[in-house]
Amino acid sequence: MAVDRIKPLILSLGALFLLSACAETQLIAHTAKRISKPEPRSPVSGKYKIGNPYQIKGVWYYPKESFDHVETGIASWYGRKFHLRKTANGEVFDMNELTAAHRTLQMPSFVQVTNLENGRSLKLRVNDRGPFAHGRIIDVSRRAAQLLGFERKGTARVRVRILGAESRALAQRLTGSGTQVARADLPIRSDVQVAKPGVASETLAPPPGAVSNAPVDATPRRRVAVRQERVTVAPSQPDGSVTVEMVEDTKLYVQAGSFIRWDNAHRVRARLFQIRDVKITSFIDGEREFFRVRSGPHHHVADADRVLEIMIHLGYDNARIVVE
Repeated sequence: MAVDRIKPLILSLGALFLLSACAETQLIAHTAKRISKPEPRSPVSGKYKIGNPYQIKGVWYYPKESFDHVETGIASWYGRKFHLRKTANGEVFDMNELTAAHRTLQMPSFVQVTNLENGRSLKLRVNDRGPFAHGRIIDVSRRAAQLLGFERKGTARVRVRILGAESRALAQRLTGSGTQVARADLPIRSDVQVAKPGVASETLAPPPGAVSNAPVDATPRRRVAVRQERVTVAPSQPDGSVTVEMVEDTKLYVQAGSFIRWDNAHRVRARLFQIRDVKITSFIDGEREFFRVRSGPHHHVADADRVLEIMIHLGYDNARIVVE
């Protein structure tokens, strides 16, 4: 009788064990599938592109190749709305990668973006065109905005400096043009071909009057041609390393233009009478004096944006927000 009562219990426990094992197996399989599924990632480098002049809201922009570009201004960021869409040079935009959009720099290229408000500095890869707002100089990915510390705020005063050596190496890699020389400050890797001079040696006869114990070799000498080897240089990819620089006070201006003649600057200032605090300031560049027509300083980006739109509406398409 006891045995008969135990059998159903054993069978029930066995069934529960099998169901538990099946559920655990399904959970492991589902988890493995989720982990092994690759996340969408944009290519390391896309098509090299400079592009033709184009307009954004009536203002013309002229892309060009530059390896010494530096500018200051306002940065913004873009994310989910453009996630997984094609960029201007054919890559796939991933808001979680360290990329940026610039109006005129060649694509792809590398820039160092420094948030002048908190000192955070980050390397980014430019692979898109933008921003589309007049008062912005660069649009960074959401992840870049997080690391630079302005995702919640939306904008930041920044300095953008192109990394010339790395951007040049990337351009030569993608276009296959030019002879690139390996530099000590660049890593030696496997994806960019550059020329490196080989080493050749030749045994020379001793100078007249010198005594040599070496056996005399009457074989005619031939000059040994220098052999060209190939070594590789690859620009490093942005890895999310954030450096922190000293924070300095900055001021926000809206500049209508810069002129060589004071009377031209004065005429522009007169046309901007409806804007408050428009002044003419001079500066020396080389041996020449320039006269800048500016409004400011402004305390808020929104105020600078409003003044910029008025200047553009009055015909000053080259007006821009300046951070100093």
